[in-house]
Amino acid sequence: MHLEYIIPDPWSIIEENWNPEQVKSSESLMSIGNGTMGQRANFEEKYSGATFQGSYIGGVYYPDKTRVGWWKNGYPEYFAKVLNAPSWIGIKVKVNGQSLNLHTCKEVRNFRRVLNMKEGVLYRSFEATLINGSKVAVKSTRFLSLAMDEIGAIKYEVKPLEEDATISYEPYLDSAITNEDSNWDDQFWNTLSVSDQDHRAFILAHTMKTQFHVCTMMSTELYVEGRRIQLSRKRTSASSYQGNVGNKQETITYIGHRYETDVKAGETLEIHKLGGYVSDLNHDKEDLLEAANTVLEKAERLGFEALLALQKEDWAAVWAMADITIEGDVKAQQGIRFNIFQLNQTYSGKDARLNIGPKGFTGEKYGGSTYWDTEAYCIPFYMATKDQSVARNLLTYRYKHLDKAIENAAKLGFTNGAALYPMVTMNGEECHNEWEITFEEIHRNGSMVYAIHNYERFTGDTSYIPEMGLEVIIGVARFWKQRFTWSSDKEKYVMLGVTGPNEYENNVNNNWFTNYLAAWCLEYAFAKAHDVKKEHSKDYKRIIKKTGLTDAEIAEWKDVASKVYYPYSEKHEVFLQQDGFLDKELISVADLPMSERPINQKWSWDRILRSPYIKQADTLQGFYFFEEHFTNTQLEKHFDFYEPFTVHESSLSPCVHAIQAAKLGRMEQAYTFYLRTSRLDLDDYNKEVEEGLHITSMAGTWMSVVEGFGGMRMRDGKLSFEPQIPDAWQSYSFNINYRGQIITVEVTQEGTHFSIDQGNDLTILVSGETVVLREGVMVMV
Repeated sequence: MHLEYIIPDPWSIIEENWNPEQVKSSESLMSIGNGTMGQRANFEEKYSGATFQGSYIGGVYYPDKTRVGWWKNGYPEYFAKVLNAPSWIGIKVKVNGQSLNLHTCKEVRNFRRVLNMKEGVLYRSFEATLINGSKVAVKSTRFLSLAMDEIGAIKYEVKPLEEDATISYEPYLDSAITNEDSNWDDQFWNTLSVSDQDHRAFILAHTMKTQFHVCTMMSTELYVEGRRIQLSRKRTSASSYQGNVGNKQETITYIGHRYETDVKAGETLEIHKLGGYVSDLNHDKEDLLEAANTVLEKAERLGFEALLALQKEDWAAVWAMADITIEGDVKAQQGIRFNIFQLNQTYSGKDARLNIGPKGFTGEKYGGSTYWDTEAYCIPFYMATKDQSVARNLLTYRYKHLDKAIENAAKLGFTNGAALYPMVTMNGEECHNEWEITFEEIHRNGSMVYAIHNYERFTGDTSYIPEMGLEVIIGVARFWKQRFTWSSDKEKYVMLGVTGPNEYENNVNNNWFTNYLAAWCLEYAFAKAHDVKKEHSKDYKRIIKKTGLTDAEIAEWKDVASKVYYPYSEKHEVFLQQDGFLDKELISVADLPMSERPINQKWSWDRILRSPYIKQADTLQGFYFFEEHFTNTQLEKHFDFYEPFTVHESSLSPCVHAIQAAKLGRMEQAYTFYLRTSRLDLDDYNKEVEEGLHITSMAGTWMSVVEGFGGMRMRDGKLSFEPQIPDAWQSYSFNINYRGQIITVEVTQEGTHFSIDQGNDLTILVSGETVVLREGVMVMV
């Protein structure tokens, strides 16, 4: 039974009634971020119950040594992870000398927490009776500014309900924090200094090993009934032991400002707290204190209310482009907006040094690192809902890591500039700590090239490949050429010892998806090398000089691609997921008792590996990538063969199946898959939401609507749509930024409307027919 306590609402994630068992789940679901930093929805006031504290800074990480009892050549030495950063949100609250703590209150009433996705603001309110009998009403409002992405803002309000009360606030900063997922309980942060000036306070610290320098900052203002007041402050501090084992020293790691005043019953004492981080990613480390003061001064001049107004404006601009509206199905509407909201909180596209972690800023699982999810799932979303420069920045990220990818391949014995992009990375180095993934799930390498192809055909930007992309393509092609093995028995090239997207089968031979993707990469490299040589001769000469590429090598790529072996079943008329798949006991998921699901939590790994069960789309992932290579009849045969064995225990699985079910006209099935992918976290299908959200798969949810129901594809150089609509919906609509023109698509039960905002006439395909869109004219099909 999955979790269902979130109230359906088209624009908000709403939790009502106090339930301590939901705290960690809600901390994930109501996480906030602005692309530069993010945080779980932890309470500002003290909370002594079960909680998962987390604040994160984009690009700041630590190389935590892998925890294994053995070592092999080529094995990554560390697992990079995003760090729980020094906390700036805390506000200790006392009423008549008693700490406000929801875990110890005698009674909590009218608890309500709302993540307003339209505004990008987190609201919380409740009434509580403290241990000493004091009764108060509390409200908090919090956001991370899009306009000033180093700043977050909190308005915290306490109102005595029955009697006058003495209330104290102690806003604080704390650098004595840890990660929940630490392998060795290492100290991640070293606190350098703690300081304050008037109503501001600062903690300077740096990460161990990676030496990222960060200044955590805060400033505060106090108000009674909306009138600003001046109160004397008492500086508080606390120490913790920092340093290596055997050489630990007591260091001040906490600074607070305590304010206290008497408040009449029915009146409100509120504190405005501004806080956040400046780091040496964007400032000289010697100037971080000055930078923090400058940022705070600018934010203070605006004030909380003006910053809040800007936040609402900025999110309105995001939604004007990215929104998908669904009429007639509130849960579906809430689901898609939640996914779009979290994607925009996680990555803004402004900084090519940053990327998209599978948990974003919502938790520590997967280390906050970059996976192949970005190229396979996220790029389509960012290409179509942002300026194309955002998607180009994601490709640039991989180009800048090419040298590291070549190093990664060299560690495994590959030569001549062969490149193997990591399964998991922060800086281009492989840092995944499971051998069957690190060494064998090499299909991710092909996704780097597929993303380049996908970007060029959608945006029409032909400059990326000669400027950067061809070098990536060459490195990947060299890897595939060397990774194939010639089988004299089959007289074909085979791929031995791999793990496909279905991680429930490891160390298999001839995974069809990997073989097919690798062969396509070689053919694509052959074609693009010739294109650049012909059309961008200056760039080609530079690339040849840098890579040592020869015509003979390019010809070899074409030859290998033409001789790749693909396992196939004549009986079932399907490509086999890998050699020996039919040797398994083919019992469908429908015949698997629910008491044994999910199998990744109920079965041994040995049993999983011997089963036919598929974690996520594998062969069908290839049919998604290369849909135009196959007929609908072939897709139908493969879908009907593989989907019954698929347990969808990866967040990346339901979206691909939703798209393909829609392609086959199976809208009821497509709708079921859509609901699962869109509400994966909201309803906690995988029983793990308290660990963080599934950010990268959220892009797949967007794809389920736009590519699934909307049928958007690129066909013969034109944008194409084949719109369908679920029976449960009255209508749905979305926008596409296609080569600088905004296309609005609205699908109803009666038909589909297309329009463009401005610019030249645009020819598209709708269900195979040519349609011309003109500025200011709505076309109904």
